[in-house]
Amino acid sequence: MDSADSIEAIAAGVRGGERSAVARALNLVEDRRAESRPLIGSLMVALGAGRPEGHRVGLTGPPGAGKSTLASALASSLRKTGHTVGVLAVDPSSKRSGGALLGDRIRIETRPEDPGLFIRSLATGGELGGLARSVPASVMVLAAAFDRVFVETVGVGQSETEIEHVVDTVVFVVQPGSGDALQFLKAGIMEIPDVIAINKSDLGEAALRAKNELSMVLGSARNAGTVGGTGPDVVMVSAARREGIDDLVAAIERHRSSQRASGALAERRLQGQVEWTLRALARRVGDEGIEREGGWGAVRERLEARIRRGDGTP
Repeated sequence: MDSADSIEAIAAGVRGGERSAVARALNLVEDRRAESRPLIGSLMVALGAGRPEGHRVGLTGPPGAGKSTLASALASSLRKTGHTVGVLAVDPSSKRSGGALLGDRIRIETRPEDPGLFIRSLATGGELGGLARSVPASVMVLAAAFDRVFVETVGVGQSETEIEHVVDTVVFVVQPGSGDALQFLKAGIMEIPDVIAINKSDLGEAALRAKNELSMVLGSARNAGTVGGTGPDVVMVSAARREGIDDLVAAIERHRSSQRASGALAERRLQGQVEWTLRALARRVGDEGIEREGGWGAVRERLEARIRRGDGTP
């Protein structure tokens, strides 16, 4: 078990981008034992006092859309421009071991000698929402160490919209010819993307049809009031051929700049902390415990007030 002194040392190493320190910090935040909770809290406080946090980008979409290949292409593009990159790939859990199956990570190109690229796989552990319990804390660790952090979900379905509470920018990855656009409109998932990437654009006519479908879906969402303004940017890419990747990076950067200029980034991160703290509390005390404290609305208000004051950590 790490002492307070070693927690400070780990945090300093993470802020310095040391891979060994990042790995130790991630091991700690993934530890579900009760005795680890105070140490995790201390680590989060120590990391919060460091360098500005890196931009967090979520990659979500149906299985087979090419999220892992796209993550690899984005990481490669950003490394060429000098950015450091952390990737958190959330994989399905093995029914036998409970660990990550690593299906996504093996499709992401890695260079072990590159200190500016770090990739970590996490198992969902049976959690709904396409993420794992430790993802919020793991993202905080990576964001303290790297300029850009990508979080790849296990796949998106009707309940898997939790990614918006963890990242600053949600990139929804669609593949041509899948017919997913209309299904995701029904599921309410089209409300969460900040950028939409139509992958496998080299399929030609099918890719153009997918873009037209998305335009129709986004128009319907705007009419329904579920998508504001002009809606998310739609970018055509081919991750396998490394085509359109710079355009996608530019769209992500535009969203980042817009958030910072408007002040929306800080509020989004705060609301994300509220959501995940409430979820963690509900796991520990259950619905009955929440009701005893005044119900979900009242508990949410109190949690938000405490987090805004900086009174403790999620």
